Amino acid sequence: MNDLIILSDVSKIYKTKGGCVEALKNINFKVKHGEFVSVIGQSGSGKSTLMNILGCLDSPTDGKYILNGTAVDDMNEKELSFVRNSIIGFIFQGFNLIPTMSAAENVELPLIYRNIRKSERRKISEYALKKVGLESRMSHKPNELSGGQQQRVAIARAIAANPKIILADEPTGNLDSKSGSEIMDILKNLNGNGATIVLITHDNTVAQMAQRCVRISDGKISNNSI
Repeated sequence: MNDLIILSDVSKIYKTKGGCVEALKNINFKVKHGEFVSVIGQSGSGKSTLMNILGCLDSPTDGKYILNGTAVDDMNEKELSFVRNSIIGFIFQGFNLIPTMSAAENVELPLIYRNIRKSERRKISEYALKKVGLESRMSHKPNELSGGQQQRVAIARAIAANPKIILADEPTGNLDSKSGSEIMDILKNLNGNGATIVLITHDNTVAQMAQRCVRISDGKISNNSI
């Protein structure tokens, strides 16, 4: 398998009124095509900063990020927007669904930005929702769905554009244990069908469900596996 993600000596420094905060310190990290990798760390460990850099939502202060063979720091904003919309699928702890839209309409959102025709968008949306077991809830709005169902909609939205990588930020954090287990089963099934997944979590039980688990602490990846 070739490397899909390569971070080389990546550091991130934030300037604050009290001085500088080094959120990431010389991170070296690789993810191969088809891998399911979890990154575990406590609050303040740097895992959210790492996720933002992997998702092209923030840029390193130092170091190099190669995504799918291309140097991210050489991209302009238009190219970064394309990467975020086409190459990366995001799953967030807070679901980030539009409350006035149905499940199907929420899943269609990233497809609109790719200029896909409405009829085709609906077909893709329905297929993605079926993959996460929500074929009977397509017309329901978020407030008509349980937390676990809302996260399934978020997963369907993430996979609708057929991204090369899925970034999942604490995807079970707002769920009960049963719903969280169901979400992890869906992610493992997606990975089994070829999806590359990087999951950020503070939960050791969740982290160990991935193929490979790394720990981040004080802005450093302590070992490349645990």
